[in-house]
Amino acid sequence: MYLKKFLYICILFSCLCSCGNENKSSTKPATNTDAIYFGGKILTMEGDTASYVEAVLVKNGKIFFAGTKAEADKLKETQMVEYNLRGATMLPGFVDGHSHFSEIGFQAACANLLPPPEGTVKTIEQLKETLKKYRDSVKLDPSSIVSKHHIIIGMNYDDTQLDGGMHPTRHDLDAVDKKTPIMIIHQSGHLCVLNTRALELANITLNTPDPLGGVIRREKRSDTSAVAGFGQPNGVLEEVAFFNALGKLYPPFDKHESVKLFAAGTRKYVEQGFTTAQDGKTNVPNLDKLLYCAKQDSLEIDVVAYPDYVGFLDTMPHKLDTLISKTYKPNSRFRVGGIKLTLDGSPQGKTAWFSKPYLNIAGTDSIGKDGPYSGYPAFTDSKLQSYLDAAFTNKWQLLAHCNGDAASSQLLRLMKNYKQLSKEDYEHRTTIIHGQFMTKGQVDSAKVMGIFVSSFPMHTFNWGDVHLQALGATRANDLSPTGWFRDRKMKFSIHSDAPVIFPASMPLISTAMNRTTRRHLLLGKEHCLTAYTALQAMTIWPAYQHFEENTKGSIKKDKLADFVILEKNPLDFNLNPLNKRADDPIKNIKILATIKEGKTIYGGIPKPVK
Repeated sequence: MYLKKFLYICILFSCLCSCGNENKSSTKPATNTDAIYFGGKILTMEGDTASYVEAVLVKNGKIFFAGTKAEADKLKETQMVEYNLRGATMLPGFVDGHSHFSEIGFQAACANLLPPPEGTVKTIEQLKETLKKYRDSVKLDPSSIVSKHHIIIGMNYDDTQLDGGMHPTRHDLDAVDKKTPIMIIHQSGHLCVLNTRALELANITLNTPDPLGGVIRREKRSDTSAVAGFGQPNGVLEEVAFFNALGKLYPPFDKHESVKLFAAGTRKYVEQGFTTAQDGKTNVPNLDKLLYCAKQDSLEIDVVAYPDYVGFLDTMPHKLDTLISKTYKPNSRFRVGGIKLTLDGSPQGKTAWFSKPYLNIAGTDSIGKDGPYSGYPAFTDSKLQSYLDAAFTNKWQLLAHCNGDAASSQLLRLMKNYKQLSKEDYEHRTTIIHGQFMTKGQVDSAKVMGIFVSSFPMHTFNWGDVHLQALGATRANDLSPTGWFRDRKMKFSIHSDAPVIFPASMPLISTAMNRTTRRHLLLGKEHCLTAYTALQAMTIWPAYQHFEENTKGSIKKDKLADFVILEKNPLDFNLNPLNKRADDPIKNIKILATIKEGKTIYGGIPKPVK
């Protein structure tokens, strides 16, 4: 969430560890480190209340013992290194409930168009200047996207945070560069803006109709620009129109470029204590690159991918059934967990699908809609039904992106057609991704149907004020309704949706607890979580979400020795939801070390006891 300044591609390629070494000489040690950890607060995350042990023994990458120091001393073996935590807190490694692993390193290689406090872009003029500076800073580097792939890409602009609340247009981007194609991607990941040259390369013209599930925004019609009722494209593309253009403009990275970008993304995770990441909408090229990385045994953390099912139907539908598995192959740290479907869009991008219209949007952005507007679905009922048939027939786990309540309603309504949901031998763990505006009734239905929800409470900070304006207080206050999940004793996870925001673990936990907006308004006090519940939603519950609760998510004998060591214990603090201080005690807790299967892959722990 709170981003450091982006590294340019030249720095990334020269400084990051090499993920793609074909002779497997990775930075990881050849063997696991057998060790004993003691002397701190070791929070197991076993059970519904906090429990601690005095010591943990690690052997061959797994937890050999967790209990008293006296018993650990009896069981420890001579080769075990002793680590005194010196008062630090050790937890199971964080498990990513939802993000897009394969895109995070890519983001770091593009121009940073984020608004404050993560970036500096507050106006369209600043956006243009940032793109120019980025282009000029990397154009002499032959390995940069600009030099090698001849395109300028910016990431994470946000019209709702720009002065005037307007999207830039192709004309704004043409002022940056007319000859080089430019694509800037909205922070939601559901819209983009292209300059005129990029529109040409994407084959979007005056005569191009809107695709099903997407919109090509238009300029006002005139006698010279109107053909068959269309106005000239203004450069802004929504949903399927954006995804189609992205497929044509995305740089054709070779495997060596890709794995270096994966390494850059991995660094972002391990710096925040994550030992398992999710790639929540994998496309065909990135799946091939991830499989290559896994074959080289070069992934530092576990990655579970959910390919975009619609994208694979056009290319290799047969491949998914041979790849999807609930277990990792030995040494690969990669598996395909199921499939992903995106049922609607983004609430801040005004493309999420609601049962009631947006409010107060006329004149606040360039959406250009006449009359009541409620967003729109990605699929007809019949099309979605066919995709659900494939998932349940093949017993594939399904991730379903649903933001607006109408999208959640469509999924829940159609899922009632499946008798498999009641079979004891088929635990599907279908996961609603985001579920940001689920109603109480929908939450009740999800519980009955065994549906898991991965929630996005960080929206309360980033776009809570925007939702108050565009959706009204009632809907905004029940944004990411984690309190309803908690009260119904449902397991759920919380996530960053990176690269929408980076996977900063402590701010994720803090925001789930205090639910305050940029303007320090409290949204939905009943949904504020305790620190322990927030930690459950980043450890044992997302492990359950991925069918990995028997190997991850808590400190228990025979589970993987995946740990994060924190400077302080989050359970020592109670947050006031209306706290306006900049020095939030939980948000600012430092990650001291990240340990994967007994190996320290980030930071450091106190020196071994002699």
